[in-house]
Amino acid sequence: MLTSCTVGPDYQRPTPIASIKFKELEGWKQAHPRDHEIIEKWWELFKDPYLNTLEEQVNSANQSIAQAEAQYRQAQTLVQSAAASYFPTATGTAAANRFRAASGQNVAVRGVKYLFGAALSAAWEPDLWGRVRRQVESSEASAQASAATLQALRLSTQTTLAQDYFLLRVFDAQIKLLKDTTETYEKTLKITQNRYEVGIAAKSEVVQAEAQLQSAQAQEINIGIQRAQIEHAIAVLIGKPPAALTIPIVPLQDFLPAIPVSIPSTLLERRPDIATAERQVAAANAQIGVAKAAYFPTLSLAATNGTQSSQLSTLLSSAARYWALGPAAVAIPLFDGGLRGAQMQQSIDAYDASVAAYRQAVLVSFQEVEDNLAALRILEQELIVQKKAVESAQKAVLLTTNQYRAGTLAYLNVMVDQAAALANEKTAVDLQGQQLTSAVLLIKALGGGWNMAKLPTEDEVGGDVKWSQFLPIPVNQ
Repeated sequence: MLTSCTVGPDYQRPTPIASIKFKELEGWKQAHPRDHEIIEKWWELFKDPYLNTLEEQVNSANQSIAQAEAQYRQAQTLVQSAAASYFPTATGTAAANRFRAASGQNVAVRGVKYLFGAALSAAWEPDLWGRVRRQVESSEASAQASAATLQALRLSTQTTLAQDYFLLRVFDAQIKLLKDTTETYEKTLKITQNRYEVGIAAKSEVVQAEAQLQSAQAQEINIGIQRAQIEHAIAVLIGKPPAALTIPIVPLQDFLPAIPVSIPSTLLERRPDIATAERQVAAANAQIGVAKAAYFPTLSLAATNGTQSSQLSTLLSSAARYWALGPAAVAIPLFDGGLRGAQMQQSIDAYDASVAAYRQAVLVSFQEVEDNLAALRILEQELIVQKKAVESAQKAVLLTTNQYRAGTLAYLNVMVDQAAALANEKTAVDLQGQQLTSAVLLIKALGGGWNMAKLPTEDEVGGDVKWSQFLPIPVNQ
């Protein structure tokens, strides 16, 4: 009967602004055999053992995740705090008074007197209109939102680590490219110096060759700075000081995993940030019921049982006992200067804002999937063309170098072609890195290996209630 008196609207999930298909999915290469869902340890799709080792350390050592886990536990205790209002409160009191009556009073015993007392009191406010139930409902939804926020942070940290790792491998590839380039430039410089010594080449050509070599060496040093900074960032992500991590230089992998992309409707169940926004809508909806309950009367019940005596020795005797039922009070709100109306409107406005935030989160999620689908498709086409450009540039360097040796071309022609070859090779490496980064971002946009079924249920969201919480003194278990 009391449950039927719960005021406020029952929650219904808002209708999102959703697509029926992904526009950029046309021509997408799915996994074979097709997996309908991304695996929980999604980074294993890239088949990089060192990346796997780093990712495994994120959950156990990243301090931002540890902070979010503590905040989730805090949200669980807020559920317990809200549920505590279902129960009566009991208070034990002991009192001792020493006093003297005024001289003008007609009292049986004059002079200094004592009064001792001990009592056990209980009070309870029945949840007639569902205010407590709505508050518990709101706290449970907020705790579920906190759990989804934790997962969103975990996924964001994992993808940031993968992005940094692949960027570091891009720097490794660029360092190797520049090392190979400087070796080639050193050979060219040697040829130019020999030609100058026999009077075939001008001194200016030697200087140009030296400047070209030194420029390549400077670029290599500069990339070393960027690589070190990325390595430091990775160390912090896995909860280590930068001095405790050294990542060896290895070649950039030329492997791109096939990523399963489901229909758009499943995206609403797989994105933790969408789950956070949806649970926040549920919490805001319950707060409307809390605000509405303030318009209805409240009933409070109380009872007291104790003893009272003028002598401490007789305090526990049956003659000193007393009891009282009450006060039983009904409080009817009449006028508060519009406070309840303002709080009611505030809760409705907060609900409307949370619905808009939820729908915006859905739209952004579709955008992120479409963006990275398009990026992967277009980058694949661009990389094919770029690799051909690299081959053509390398052939041009070979031809102009041979013609320079034969004395039919000036050294400036060699420099131009070598610079073009280096630029094309660096572009190809950058495109490979962009492909890997876009693949990571697509996995993130698809929610990683998570889904809403992994959210804690209403029974789980309150956490474990320890018996020590009901004791009148703090006890650490």
